[in-house]
Amino acid sequence: MKTQNTFDSQDLPKQVSDAAWNSILPFLRDCRNVYVGNPEKCRHFLSAVLWIAKEGTTWRALPKVYGNWNAIYRRFSRWCDAGVFQALHEHFHDAGDLCGILIDSTIVRAHASAAGAPKKKADKRTQALGRTRGGFTTKLNLSLSDAGIPLRFILVEGHRNDITQAPALIEGYRYDYVIGDKAYDSAAFIAEITSRDAIAVIPPRKGRTEPRAYDETLYKCRNLIERFFGWLKQYRRVATRYDKLSVRYLGFVYFAAILVTIHKM
Repeated sequence: MKTQNTFDSQDLPKQVSDAAWNSILPFLRDCRNVYVGNPEKCRHFLSAVLWIAKEGTTWRALPKVYGNWNAIYRRFSRWCDAGVFQALHEHFHDAGDLCGILIDSTIVRAHASAAGAPKKKADKRTQALGRTRGGFTTKLNLSLSDAGIPLRFILVEGHRNDITQAPALIEGYRYDYVIGDKAYDSAAFIAEITSRDAIAVIPPRKGRTEPRAYDETLYKCRNLIERFFGWLKQYRRVATRYDKLSVRYLGFVYFAAILVTIHKM
């Protein structure tokens, strides 16, 4: 008879796939902030995180077959605070020369449970929560390679303009072109791109006094980043923010992005 302490994948409602685990395990073994211990127990823990990410429910609702929910939550929190999920995400992308970078953002509704973090000014800023016409929101900014690999995530308040995060999304990369929508039509930003001998594939805003041409054929590739956001939001814990702290929410974002990336590889 199977017991709750066995680690047979048949016991689990959701399990990290073999392909994903075989890609993740070597990194974890080399990561100084992670104690892997029994590999099957570690995979069991990540499968629990996967269940929470997919179902978008509270930690207390975690099926008992995964173990004690509080112990799993505390381990997840430690990994988030230590930057393990971010480092794992960076492990799966190449920051070298790129043909092109796509940039965009998506609004994420914040659940009422995301409220209540510390009220000091510095803390409020780091939690990246704001009020918009759509309610309590956060905004997830993303730069994506032309191969569909996520490069950088930046989380800000929902009311922040996209252009404010544009330079940071492409900083440090070498590229031939940058694709973005009209929200990124800024003279300063376009000048920054062209100063690097790259092409700005950004349509002009309506009412521009000086019309500006752009490559309409290349611009059609922007659907790649829209599709990536669609795949990312298959994880309910990403599609809706339930976490008070931005570092916890980003932990789910990075983990989901890793699984999407591995699935596409």
